Amino acid sequence: MQFEFANILIFIALGGGFLFVTLGLGQLLRPSTQDPQKGMIYECGEMPLGQGWFNFNPRFYIVALIFLIVDVEVAFTYPVASIFSRWAAMGDGALAFFEIFTFILILALGLAYVWIKGDLEWLKRLKSPVVEQGVTPAERSGS
Repeated sequence: MQFEFANILIFIALGGGFLFVTLGLGQLLRPSTQDPQKGMIYECGEMPLGQGWFNFNPRFYIVALIFLIVDVEVAFTYPVASIFSRWAAMGDGALAFFEIFTFILILALGLAYVWIKGDLEWLKRLKSPVVEQGVTPAERSGS
């Protein structure tokens, strides 16, 4: 049993040693010329205009994440759908259909949640305050 742990330790030591040797060789062999132009922001070969740091709209991330979720859904569903006929021939067609249906249903519920929450709208609307019946704004504020 201790021999198995020794193999793991040797493997970790060799991996770490390889990492440090290659990083050290890279630092020794590559040229290191400090130039202010090297520290500039890269914009496809064009001279940068303004700052590189700016407020990025988080809705881009939300849309990208939703796209990735749907993309992964297709990537996971396609292999099952491609062998569905083989499973149906073996008598497991109902199980395969239930698995695919459950998987898509969970992702559809997540999409419906995001949609209802309003995260898919590019310009969010401000929510209007709830107006209580028979209560004026002055009475609500306590005046």
